Amino acid sequence: MELFETIRREYQFGVGTIKGVARKLGIHRRMVREALADAVPKQRKKSERARPRLEPAIPFIDTILEKDLAAPRKQRHTAHRIYDRLRMEKPEIEVAEATVRKYVREKKLQLGLIQRETFVPQSYSWGQEGQVDWYEMSAELGGEEQTVQMFCLRSMASAGAFHQAYPHASQQAFLEAHELAFHYFGGVFHVLRYDNLRSAVQRILRGSQREETARFIAFRSHWGYEAEFCNRARGNEKGGVEGEGGFFRRNHLVPVPVARDYAHLNELLREASQGDEHRVVGDRSLSVGVAMAMEREHLLPLAKEGFDLAAVRFPAVNSSGCVKVLTNFYSVPVGGKDGGASQDPCRLCGDLVPGQVRGAA
Repeated sequence: MELFETIRREYQFGVGTIKGVARKLGIHRRMVREALADAVPKQRKKSERARPRLEPAIPFIDTILEKDLAAPRKQRHTAHRIYDRLRMEKPEIEVAEATVRKYVREKKLQLGLIQRETFVPQSYSWGQEGQVDWYEMSAELGGEEQTVQMFCLRSMASAGAFHQAYPHASQQAFLEAHELAFHYFGGVFHVLRYDNLRSAVQRILRGSQREETARFIAFRSHWGYEAEFCNRARGNEKGGVEGEGGFFRRNHLVPVPVARDYAHLNELLREASQGDEHRVVGDRSLSVGVAMAMEREHLLPLAKEGFDLAAVRFPAVNSSGCVKVLTNFYSVPVGGKDGGASQDPCRLCGDLVPGQVRGAA
């Protein structure tokens, strides 16, 4: 519109000829004539180019993106993941990844699935810092879809990561996952960074001070590392593990994984983590696996024995001869007339043979 105004003004009050205006403004004489004929530019028609290679893949891509509308927000397909599935499930369709990426972006804009992420590169010395976090995912276990709690420990220097699935994000699971991760990396990081999760922090004090749980302090002392905690509602302060959870979810948990049980699921997660050791992150020169091997020499040594993970509790016996530990009831021996244990069934859990609870669950 501004160009048309300039052309008309130059023709009326300036050069005065079509050829002169075109030469002065560096445009074609056809455009000058068009501007002189009408002050409003004509709407130009966009010619749709044929996409012979992409057309066969469009129904497959559209189906995936439409299913993503009902999938968990963090377990939706990326363009790269769609391209990988296209190569595996539709090998007869030959199309470039750049073409798929362009179409997926357009389709996601239409469906409202688009989002933008920004990352700031940082550098760390070998074995200095690891970051820990929990995140959720959906998995089909034994034919039933369940919400699974995922533990993740990521090395900030090598970008290696360990993932472990649990039904609950309990303190016992939290501590056990640490020990499994230490053995996976072959040593202990000098510093581990956390958010203010209940398994480690009992109360947030002023500034960076925290009142930590007694078991977490004992566990940290047993393995000999230091702990640092993020400020409240500042997950970006452990952006490495936050990004790792997103990457792992998008590339290995989409579509929703299917496993027999938690043991089988964790086998699949271990295989996926080991597969990621072949990739090169960002502009680094070493693969994740090579960097992990180099970093292993700088980690703290593993403890000779593991930490005692049993949680000691002292539940009270109710009138039904049961004790409640977490969310479960357990029957206990109740003295009968002959001084032996009563075999009457518990009115709450229905056990015919009473079990024993010695304060550990």
